[in-house]
Amino acid sequence: MRTTLTLDDDVAAALERMRRERNASLKALVNQALREGLQRMREPARGRETFRTRAVSLGRLRLGTIDNIAEALSIAEGDTFK
Repeated sequence: MRTTLTLDDDVAAALERMRRERNASLKALVNQALREGLQRMREPARGRETFRTRAVSLGRLRLGTIDNIAEALSIAEGDTFK
């Protein structure tokens, strides 16, 4: 089957590098890439490993809210903030 593909620049550059490295034809590389990609797409998605973060105490809360930015800066940087 003959068809026309419009490739993104990065994909075309990667194929060209691989073609030179393997001394293969563009047709062979595209067919191989499509076969491998289609096979991976058929496989069920692997579950991701659960990422857990340990809680740590950061001390007491110094502000009730940060609605008043001037107050928050005063507490964080001292009364001489600009």
